[in-house]
Parts: sequence; C-alpha cells; structure tokens
Amino acid sequence: MPIEVNDSNFEELVLQSDKPVYVDFWAAWCGPCRMIHPIMDQISEEFAGKAVVAKVDVDANQKWAAEYGVRNIPTVILFKKGEIFAKQVGVAPKSLYVEKLEEALK
Repeated sequence: MPIEVNDSNFEELVLQSDKPVYVDFWAAWCGPCRMIHPIMDQISEEFAGKAVVAKVDVDANQKWAAEYGVRNIPTVILFKKGEIFAKQVGVAPKSLYVEKLEEALK
C-alpha cells in the first residue's frame, strides 16, 4: 500500500529515500485521482522492497505541491535520489508508470 506523506515528512520519506519514490499528488474530490489509486496500489505491491509509492493530499499539504509546480491533479512524480526522474500529469496506463519506474531502477 502507498504511504501517506505530508508537508512535514516529505523531505525524509521522499527526498532522502535510497529507493525511487512515486509521489501521487491527489485530492479526495478528484475523480481522475481515484482512477490512479488502484494502479499505484498494484505498483506498490509489485515493487515492494525496490521502490516506494507515496500519496500527498494536496488540499491538506500544499507546500511540496507548490514547490514542484503541481497545478493539475492527479500529478504523479517519480523521484530518484531526491531529484525528479519523471512526471505524469493526468491519468495514464499502468504500463507507462511501470516503464518509468523500471528505468529509474537501472
């Protein structure tokens, strides 16, 4: 299952992670965000121990969304060693997220 990340633990759990981290910026009222949740759940299970999947509720935690220019949700950003490796705005097929993550794991 994806971990819940907030403004206060984002740096520790995402930027300082020794594994690639997918961060799903979402909100409860966002329909397309709900479409991505099952995909992120599956990726979290399939890549357990190799990568981390995190969720940030942008309504409750705006600091990092603003820092990374998240203007539309869902936005999913893949971080590797604290840097942006890939970014997807809007819903995409699971295969795209997996492909980017496999690249980050190389």
